[in-house]
Amino acid sequence: MNHWLVKQEPDAYSWDTFAKEGRTDWTGVRNYQARNYLRAMTSGDRVLFYHSVGPREVVGIAEVTREAFPDPTAAKGDWSAVELSAREALPRPVSLDAIKADAALAELPLIRQSRLSVMPIPAKAYARILRMGGVKKPAQR
Repeated sequence: MNHWLVKQEPDAYSWDTFAKEGRTDWTGVRNYQARNYLRAMTSGDRVLFYHSVGPREVVGIAEVTREAFPDPTAAKGDWSAVELSAREALPRPVSLDAIKADAALAELPLIRQSRLSVMPIPAKAYARILRMGGVKKPAQR
């Protein structure tokens, strides 16, 4: 299983909306590196959901439930989307400041490539962020 982080502006699509809907197609990615990461996602991979505006923070856990397919929102070009399902909200959101302050997370793409909207997260960093967010045992498949 791989681990990922996706970023979204909460005014455009918040965790609360996602959790209420339960599942969504992750569309609209127009960066080649982020597109390639979408294509690398496999069913069952875990995904951290990050609000990128306002309080910038990790707020929930999702799961990849459909692997890459052509992005239906792309008028032209070779773009991909995946389907994500909401799993659980973090008991405590984990702020970008808290992530930056943790030396063990210093190499995360979230810090080093802050504009990237889809990125891989090493398993140890994923587990650390969950612990910081108060998750004792993540939801199973």
